[in-house]
Amino acid sequence: MPSPNEILAELKKLKYPGFTRDIVSFGIIKDIEVTHRGVTVTLNAPTANPEVVAQIVGEVKRTVAAMAGAPAVEVAVEQPAPAARTAATMHRKPVPGVGRVIAVASGKGGVGKSTVAVNLALAMHAHGLRVGLMDADVYGPSIAMMVGAERQVQVTPERRIIPLERYGIRYVSMGLFVDDNAAVIWRGPMIAKLENEFLFNVEWGELDCLVIDLPPGTGDAQLTITQRVELAGGVVVTTPQELALLDVRRGVTMFQEAGVPVLGVIENMSYYLCGKCGKRHEIFGHGGGARLASEIGVPFLGAIPITRDLREGGDYARPLVGVRPDHPVSEAFIGIAERVMAEADRRLN
Repeated sequence: MPSPNEILAELKKLKYPGFTRDIVSFGIIKDIEVTHRGVTVTLNAPTANPEVVAQIVGEVKRTVAAMAGAPAVEVAVEQPAPAARTAATMHRKPVPGVGRVIAVASGKGGVGKSTVAVNLALAMHAHGLRVGLMDADVYGPSIAMMVGAERQVQVTPERRIIPLERYGIRYVSMGLFVDDNAAVIWRGPMIAKLENEFLFNVEWGELDCLVIDLPPGTGDAQLTITQRVELAGGVVVTTPQELALLDVRRGVTMFQEAGVPVLGVIENMSYYLCGKCGKRHEIFGHGGGARLASEIGVPFLGAIPITRDLREGGDYARPLVGVRPDHPVSEAFIGIAERVMAEADRRLN
């Protein structure tokens, strides 16, 4: 009779469908029980795609049954429990005057989430929508630099914040209130208070959509947003390599556990198109975002390539969609924005 550790070692040889990473490192194996009646392997349901689940179940059964001394093999699949509605989530509030609030998240830093958030907001404006952009990253705010901070933020006599406006969108960021070289050393309650100010004490006016650029990861700041405001949905940004895809799961899980619809996955830095030879170079791999979206049962919203124009636009407060809407990358963002809004509307209908 094989031991649970021996069985686990064999299961580590099984690759997750479409990936080179094994199913154990994906966290799918919840428990292995060995008794005189046989072996029971319990799996966490990894996806909403029944074909992927069936494939994993079949491979687990065949692998364990092939081990010397293994009697009957049973594989149990546990579906994730519905998200509990806590007191915080039950008291989510709409942002006055705002039709839709969409959060842009990533499981880790360095995937270009803020670049996507800025250009996604501008792409929505290109569709004729009234759009606001909120930078919820207190420790590493970048929206002010990417969109521009030509003047100081003003307040009304009632001490409400007046957002800046550029390229047709209204925006607010911690970067507008602190010196570029200043370190923000705040604890959780202060961050939550600032986020509350940005949501409910800003003169957003009448907006069709407010895009929120969340901090990277899945900490208190992100949970504060998901619990305090009514979200039409969340968009998760990734890059193609598997290390980034593993972190995407955390972002998706954060939205799901908070009861927020996941509108889809955007793959940034998808490929590099050489300006000289015209060849497409897939530096970080190919198709990872699309495979992951299919596996977890959410839409794949589109792929954004690596381009100097996109990077320089963010560095010099000239975001690409705002200054060159006819650029091929801008057109990709405009297409993604259309899919995001369509998915948000579908979830509400």
